[in-house]
Amino acid sequence: MKILFAAPEKAWGGFLQKIQKELPEHVFVASGRFGADNLRGFQILIPTMTLITREIMKEADDLRLIQQCGVGLEGVDLEAARDFNIAVANVPSDISGNADSVAELGIYLMVGLARDVRGMTHSFTRKKMGEPQGRALKGQTVGVIGLGGLGRALIHHLKPFGVRLIGIKQREPQKAKEELGLDWVGGPEDLGSLLSRSDFVVLCLPLSGETKQMMHRKTLAMMKPGAYLINLSRGGLVDRPALEEALAGGVIAGAGLDVFWEEPPDPQDPIFRYNILATPHVGGSTDVSMRGIVQVVAENIRRVERNQKPLYLKSKA
Repeated sequence: MKILFAAPEKAWGGFLQKIQKELPEHVFVASGRFGADNLRGFQILIPTMTLITREIMKEADDLRLIQQCGVGLEGVDLEAARDFNIAVANVPSDISGNADSVAELGIYLMVGLARDVRGMTHSFTRKKMGEPQGRALKGQTVGVIGLGGLGRALIHHLKPFGVRLIGIKQREPQKAKEELGLDWVGGPEDLGSLLSRSDFVVLCLPLSGETKQMMHRKTLAMMKPGAYLINLSRGGLVDRPALEEALAGGVIAGAGLDVFWEEPPDPQDPIFRYNILATPHVGGSTDVSMRGIVQVVAENIRRVERNQKPLYLKSKA
């Protein structure tokens, strides 16, 4: 079968080379950029960060499966895929090791902000020892928005730090509170309460019409003075101008970002002059996560070849 990897050849930690090694009998083609001009002749598409619209799908003549190499499918028109009888599947974060990897990066961002990494760099270059004084995580309140696979992994890894954990869950918040042993869980209507109580607000929810730019001027203003915002999910959850305004005005103390309003972001963007600890969308890019993702993607490609139903379908052909 012929498979299109809609990304540069070496993107995502060499995912293409790893999946090729797993499935040497198939033909893999990299588009060379985050884009796909023509799907004719391809049976499988790995979209990565590419927007897959109805217009693009319309040109496909033999596409059987759109298989994401991760969780995010917000760039894929699922309704169009159903109309064109194209199956769509992803790799759930909690079965691949991806959620644990992203959670670890989230803790790195939290610790880096709390201990003032930027201040450490300043002190080191000026030969100042023993400063700045940082903040310990112990005793801090962490508000986790989204208690799916990523949120649950983050909570699991944070508990040994002695933090107070609260959360927002779209459905059955009381059940989530009991299952996860949290101090408090509210529904989406309780967002303001979580924001006002949290020293760290961590975004762990998918991007949708309801969540797009949920962190805007008004919600950022609800955050506790001196708090930090951590975004591990999708850049579209945060209103970029509002974030810059909140940082410039001292409304929040800083932000940890692994995802951005555009990717890649402009490194000269003036927002990075403020207290932002940024990583280049590498939360899930670890050896453990990559092995798990490759295994699931390879299995689904084999299933399509055998005319079997793929795993983890989000839209059925």
